[in-house]
Amino acid sequence: MEVSEDLVIVGAGIGGVATALGLHRLGLRSLVLESADSLRASGFALTQWSNAWKAMDALGVGGLLRQHHPQLRRLTVTSNVTGETVTDLTFTRSGESNDVEVRCVSRQMLVETLSKQLPQGTIRFGSKVVSIEQDRKSCLIHLADGTLIRAKVLIGCDGVNSVVAKWLGLPGLVSTGRSSIRGLAHYPEGHGFEPRFAQFFGNGARFGILPCDERTIYWFCTLLFNPQDDATTKDDPLKLREIVLSGIEGAPEAVSVVEHTDLNSIMCSPLRYRSPWTMLWGHELCKGKVTVIGDAMHPMTPDIGQGGCSALEDAVVLVRCLGEALLGITGSEEQRDQRVKEGLEKYVKQRRGRWFRLILTAYWVGRLQQSGGTAISFLRNRFMVGMLSWVTVQTSMFDCGKLQG
Repeated sequence: MEVSEDLVIVGAGIGGVATALGLHRLGLRSLVLESADSLRASGFALTQWSNAWKAMDALGVGGLLRQHHPQLRRLTVTSNVTGETVTDLTFTRSGESNDVEVRCVSRQMLVETLSKQLPQGTIRFGSKVVSIEQDRKSCLIHLADGTLIRAKVLIGCDGVNSVVAKWLGLPGLVSTGRSSIRGLAHYPEGHGFEPRFAQFFGNGARFGILPCDERTIYWFCTLLFNPQDDATTKDDPLKLREIVLSGIEGAPEAVSVVEHTDLNSIMCSPLRYRSPWTMLWGHELCKGKVTVIGDAMHPMTPDIGQGGCSALEDAVVLVRCLGEALLGITGSEEQRDQRVKEGLEKYVKQRRGRWFRLILTAYWVGRLQQSGGTAISFLRNRFMVGMLSWVTVQTSMFDCGKLQG
């Protein structure tokens, strides 16, 4: 079977459904190809900083999600070796314009909220892309079920193992030798934790607690552990919990949350990234009428909490560039194609510097927070933790703009 579509998006994750929704808001129809049989969201929750809320407001879903996720009021960083709180940073100051908006959002709720705003039939489930070609006029997308889709524009939102990014020729990912173990603790009667982002560090681990709502707490632990070296541990939640507890034994608040977590709500992922230099030179980040966004373009470590946030930024900027190319402009098909190509190039030009800074900042924040040398540990514990927290906050002070300029 052969099908023709104007705008095709690969992947119905955060970036994919956000891009589809942005296009829909501008009156542009798209088709989203999702390999799974239903919506899915890897992980349990994610930290949404100010820049993400600006993007979600541009997409028209910010208010819907704020109703279910309390705003976090401050960030505390505590040594789980000495018990000393070395940073206590207030996010809000009575509604001032420079307040930092931080909320921990359910990944599933975020994806579902975005997708519910889409016209029925926008997402085509069970559509696994196996290969891509490009002729003079179209992108030829071959699916596992034998379907051939001719797309005028192809946008890859298919994550770190992106088929579209591979077709573009983007290089593979680099391992950090670290992993993130994450969990979601459920408290049916309410957890009673204050709305703050609590971090603990020491013993080679960095641990964070974020209330997601009144009954759930999301936590993460990044540490020097490569699950590829021990596959049995990666898939054993009991062993994963023991690893986390051994790294946070000096932080009773953190220990209580991990001990309260059901084993089925614990998972582990290796931390990988794409070289930031890829964003600046040596590689085509768009080719003809094909590009990628989010983790497909710029996978980064989670140390500044910007993976999902930057994917939402990407979606808004890309939609704006495509809207400028396609809306209210007449001309031949060749002229239209040229405008689309220029629109994708404009998207890359506007975003590549931001991608470079995010990947590089996340890498160094993570490395400095978990370096084990005596000198680095002393400097970090005494002087650098506050600076690294400030860097994380400053990274979120970014506005991607509206869907229409």
